[in-house]
Amino acid sequence: MSTSTNLQSKTALITGGSKGIGLGIAEAMARQHMKVAITSRHFDEAQAAAKHLISLGAESALAIECDVRDFDAQQNAVREVLADWGQLDVVIANAGVGYFAPIDKMSQEQWHEIIDINLTGAFYTLQASVDALKASKGYLITLASLAGTNFFANGAAYNASKFGLVGFSQAAMLDLRPYGIKVSTIMPGSVATHFNGHVPDDKDGWKIQPEDIGQIVIDLLKMNPRTLPSKIEVRPSMPG
Repeated sequence: MSTSTNLQSKTALITGGSKGIGLGIAEAMARQHMKVAITSRHFDEAQAAAKHLISLGAESALAIECDVRDFDAQQNAVREVLADWGQLDVVIANAGVGYFAPIDKMSQEQWHEIIDINLTGAFYTLQASVDALKASKGYLITLASLAGTNFFANGAAYNASKFGLVGFSQAAMLDLRPYGIKVSTIMPGSVATHFNGHVPDDKDGWKIQPEDIGQIVIDLLKMNPRTLPSKIEVRPSMPG
């Protein structure tokens, strides 16, 4: 994507975009009058979010049912974007889950769900969209976490997925840079989202808000194309 201050009519695909950080990014893009496609495992939630994005100023919005663990579904999502809009400029690999338990208590099913969504899902997202991004000289942004550099008790699977995602993203950045594709990974600390069953409330005011991550994405997209912030760590200004 030829980066400029005007993002109007640029196209984006966001995995897990119906709530939380993904929706915060989508809202920021809508206010720039971009065309935004969001995927979710729940089509009704994606539809509601797409309607909301139009109300905020999105030039167009697509709701797509997709489980990031399903490579065919991810390919279909990209095909739908290309069929409707003709190009794909920005891909946000955002979908993620987390279960936290001591390693001797974590089930194999939980381990595989975390790795398959957080890490393999991002690989599938890139594999499905890389040809379109080559054509547009576009931008891939992955949503990792400070858990991708700071390990903690009860976080073995989540740490593994996010450490892996950071490494994957940085290696992909080097692989794809010759094609004119930019790759960045954003590593947030505490964010006020519905992650892991949490319901945000007034007590979350000290945390990073989803719209703050949205602003970071817009800043990346508007940055002079000669510069690439490839890894961005972001924390609350004050601890809770």
